[in-house]
Amino acid sequence: MSKSPNSVSGDARCRQCRRAGEKLYLKGARCYTKKCGVERRNYAPGQHGAGTGGRPAKITDYGMQLRTKQKMRQIYRVLEGPFRSYVGEATRRRGVTGENLLQLLEMRLDNTVFRLGFATSRAQARQIVNHGHFLVNGKKVDIPSYQVKPGHVITVAEGSRRIPIIQDALANVGTRVPSWLSLNANAFEGKVLSAPRREEVDTDVHENTIIEFYSR
Repeated sequence: MSKSPNSVSGDARCRQCRRAGEKLYLKGARCYTKKCGVERRNYAPGQHGAGTGGRPAKITDYGMQLRTKQKMRQIYRVLEGPFRSYVGEATRRRGVTGENLLQLLEMRLDNTVFRLGFATSRAQARQIVNHGHFLVNGKKVDIPSYQVKPGHVITVAEGSRRIPIIQDALANVGTRVPSWLSLNANAFEGKVLSAPRREEVDTDVHENTIIEFYSR
């Protein structure tokens, strides 16, 4: 039986980043400190990691495509089945398939909550959405995969505004809210202005490589 992405331990998340060779920001604020696993051990985990003196195996084109796909799944905390469905939907839509895929992932409610600064990580955002702390256009939505649309207003429920993790996240949001969203922190409210364009998404993944993987 598959485990939920939220069941992955902290150390396992650090290994995912080390395996990818870069920070995937899976642990929120910790990723910005010296405690980050990539900062402390900047080599792949396991017996073939550079830290053990092993020689990393050469990566084939298929292996690179697989690694890129896994990286995006880990970033957005999506299991294989739903991720494959997103790829299928992106292929059916008009436009650039890779950009369609990014839009579908970015416009998940949990990701939007994270992007607005109500949570410090996508895993944390998924949890607080699951617990029913958010309204979309005035109605409670507790489904992390719920697709928001331009014009939707996401609000922290009245009784949830004193939750420490939400308050702490907002206190440290700074200027990282992307241009396709707007945030009114004082009102605990954000709005979807438009579907994100590729240049508005800072996810460092070659999405076309993923489309090629599923087209094999």
